[in-house]
Amino acid sequence: MAEQTYDEVSDPRPDEEGYARGLGSRQIQMIAIGGAIGTGLFLGAGTAISKAGPSLILSYAVAGVVIFVIMRALGELLTYRPVSGSFAEYAREFLGPFAGYVTGWTYWLFWVVTGMAETTAAAVYVRFWEPGIPQWCSALVFLLLLYAANLISVKLFGEIEFWFSMVKVTAIIGMILIGVGVLTLGFSDAGDTASITNLWQDGGFFPKGIGATVMTLQIVMFAYLGVELVGVTAGESEDPQKTLPRAINTLPWRIGLFYIGALTVILCVVPWTEFQPGVSPFVAAFGKIGIPAAAGIINFVVLTAALSSCNSGMYSTGRMLRDLALRGQAPRRMGALNGRRTPAAAITASTLLMGLGVVLNYQVPAKAFEYITSVATVCGLWTWAMILICQIRYRSSWQRKHLPEPGFKAPTGVWSSWAALAFLVLVVVLIAFDEDSRISLYVFPAWAAFLVIGYQVLKRRRPEAVHGVPHDHLHAGGGR
Repeated sequence: MAEQTYDEVSDPRPDEEGYARGLGSRQIQMIAIGGAIGTGLFLGAGTAISKAGPSLILSYAVAGVVIFVIMRALGELLTYRPVSGSFAEYAREFLGPFAGYVTGWTYWLFWVVTGMAETTAAAVYVRFWEPGIPQWCSALVFLLLLYAANLISVKLFGEIEFWFSMVKVTAIIGMILIGVGVLTLGFSDAGDTASITNLWQDGGFFPKGIGATVMTLQIVMFAYLGVELVGVTAGESEDPQKTLPRAINTLPWRIGLFYIGALTVILCVVPWTEFQPGVSPFVAAFGKIGIPAAAGIINFVVLTAALSSCNSGMYSTGRMLRDLALRGQAPRRMGALNGRRTPAAAITASTLLMGLGVVLNYQVPAKAFEYITSVATVCGLWTWAMILICQIRYRSSWQRKHLPEPGFKAPTGVWSSWAALAFLVLVVVLIAFDEDSRISLYVFPAWAAFLVIGYQVLKRRRPEAVHGVPHDHLHAGGGR
């Protein structure tokens, strides 16, 4: 078959997906910021600090560079063709129908299991203030409120995410400003011991060796999961050609401020030897400074982070499941839009599964639930790898004049994408060596086998779903 030039290739415009363009620049910016700040920073960093000491700052910096490479590669694809089911759509176009099928369902699973975990976590955080409230009750209330918001309109989703992100950003900036004040003016209970020398005086910058620092990379990458969410918003952004590149280009200073800046200040204020696994470094720092109700403040921030993640999960799973339905790779009724142009059926199905996770958390041992949620990390790594591979394939196509040139080019071409892919492989190897996270490498092959079987069944029952674009791809929206 002769290769096509780009003007012969089908290029459905994002507005043909049927979505309302309700996300403005302000909301896209905050969704991008919020996607890079989660419980991995507020809670998980305590464990990582205890394992690597101050050198954790370097781990976050190196991983941040890789994340920026991934996001610039995604930006190149998004300005070429901004679609809501972006990751699956690009995998389908550049790697074939099976890759699109696997990527779509894997990203859907990623946010479903994340939503399961975060809804349950949010209910646990509520018990910090009101231990008498049944955990299932809080989880159900949160789930229903976020579900209703996602059904009403994409604009309401964006507004909720804006304020969730604002809480997280305010907490981090507050910590940085207070920490800088302690370091420069010497006030508070920590004033006598707070010093930049805390970064190297207790065993040096690498107190447990470079190997221990490298091992924290897989913990750090988990903290960055969700940063790619901005790609799912492409089909509902008011001006994706401008807002998405702007959001991606601000990523370096966001990582520099919210991760590297915050951790540097915290480790200057509190010696790394005082951090304990499972204890939020923010709680430890606020407590050392002497701020009253430090634990309560951080508990509220972490509650916000969990609800933000669940909110994003409902949004993402709804769009991804609808994209699969329009391709004939999920039940067709999942492709319908309601009168407000949101994928109500797909959001409802995904939310029901998230709710089932809350029930499972009570009915099965904790380890069994961990097995389900552990796959989230590898699902995220798969998505990032697909972004990089698709960008490499896209570059090859437009350089041969088969596709249009992007309006937002990755500055280093494809060599940085290859380097980022190698880094992701390293992270998978590190996961294999880490006893706490190794289980994800056992769970993912089972998921892959399930997908292969499902794909073979799909090929026999709906061959049109794995070859080309179904007839109803652009007309299954309904409710408009």
